[in-house]
Amino acid sequence: MLDRFKGFWQGVVLMPFVKLFIKWGISPDTVTFVGTVGVSAGALIFYPMGELFIGTLVITAFVFSDLIDGKMAREMGRESTFGSFWDSTLDRIGDGAIFGGLALYFANTSEGDSYLYLCLTLYCLVMGSVTSYARAKAESLGLDAKGGLAERADRLVSILVLTGLAGLFDLPVLIYVTLWVLAFANTYTVVFRVRKVHRQAVARDAARDAAAAGDPGSASPL
Repeated sequence: MLDRFKGFWQGVVLMPFVKLFIKWGISPDTVTFVGTVGVSAGALIFYPMGELFIGTLVITAFVFSDLIDGKMAREMGRESTFGSFWDSTLDRIGDGAIFGGLALYFANTSEGDSYLYLCLTLYCLVMGSVTSYARAKAESLGLDAKGGLAERADRLVSILVLTGLAGLFDLPVLIYVTLWVLAFANTYTVVFRVRKVHRQAVARDAARDAAAAGDPGSASPL
């Protein structure tokens, strides 16, 4: 849903940074790496300390690298297979750090101490990863697993915005509600994608078996 705004951010808001980094000779892969380190540091340092608002500001400052690196690669004509792999791999690290930082917040801080929400945060972490993996695995098999309620951008923006507001206004209930919504959305999306891939896989296997059965060369010799 939020991916529709990617063109606006890349083409208008972040374009000055894209041009500046290209001028400085910085590679898109370096931007990806630095952005992931910044996101991870912001989440794993500030969230466990209970500094939700500051942590979110730090994470947000670096999370835009996920838009900058791709735009840089296109502007430089350096889109590559490894760049795509590198970006997707580090995305998982950044997402894990954000939810991991929140899990530590619920485990360690006096105001956030809650075993229930520690478990719920870990559930959202796991299911968010499965959501992304299901699509990636399906596409590697030549199948389509797009769709559902919780794309990565939706998950990221919702948890960051509500966590930041929770820290700013001292309203942890905003995080609680967001985690419940994400838990439902992630679960629905995983089930949706599994069922979608299952239908395609069954149809493909049936077509393959029918083709094999109709091929005289596939019959066993007498």
